[in-house]
Amino acid sequence: MFDEILLKLGLNDKQRLVYKTIVESGKVSTARISRLTHINRTTVYSVCAELKIKGLIQESTGEKVAYWVAREGNELDRVVAREREALARTEETMTSLKEALKNIPGSKTFSIPKIRFIEGDELESYLFDAVPRWNESLSATNETTWWGFQDHAFVEHYEKWIVWYWKHAPKEIDLKLFSNDSTIEKHMVAQNIDRRQIRFWDGKNDFTGTLWVTGDYITMIQTSERPFYLVEIRDAVLAHNMREVFRTLWETQNV
Repeated sequence: MFDEILLKLGLNDKQRLVYKTIVESGKVSTARISRLTHINRTTVYSVCAELKIKGLIQESTGEKVAYWVAREGNELDRVVAREREALARTEETMTSLKEALKNIPGSKTFSIPKIRFIEGDELESYLFDAVPRWNESLSATNETTWWGFQDHAFVEHYEKWIVWYWKHAPKEIDLKLFSNDSTIEKHMVAQNIDRRQIRFWDGKNDFTGTLWVTGDYITMIQTSERPFYLVEIRDAVLAHNMREVFRTLWETQNV
């Protein structure tokens, strides 16, 4: 039972052994702890210093030899009270730090990738939910063009979402995608949706997947066969490189 309590307090093997020796001895020197535990004296002193920081023991230095004594009763209550105060200060500091970080521009050369995976019936609702985030990232990066390629199967399944998006998209946002020469894409082109430019891919094979670059986001979607799924990666560096590839392809391909 006693060992279980000490484990919950986060004490390692040596700390538990030294602490129990101090508790059982009542008042004991570093040298005696070393003899009783068979731990060298230097290590014992380091362990005692750790236990002292944790508030479990105190050092008695009023005599020729320093002794270690276990704290108990009200002394432990005061330790708990100090821990609460320290935690409250840490929480307050962390809150201040979070606010401060919002005002510091992020690195333009490094970002920690964030990845989402969406599957099946959740995909359509995710598309609607993600729009504000994608639009914000487009505006924040001053890259207001969607770049990439698109499998026409995506348009067949999510035409409603495409039409909805371009009715609500900010005026500065446009789209330049390569897609397959298909009936559905020709139908969409005929609708004359402003700012949505599609060029039919002149490669040997059709696209069987979709990839968009929107600001710092790269979105990959598979709708050519079920189950449908979407993978979204937020990585400013990777998005920048892929955007430049698509920009170059767009500028060099014959219209």
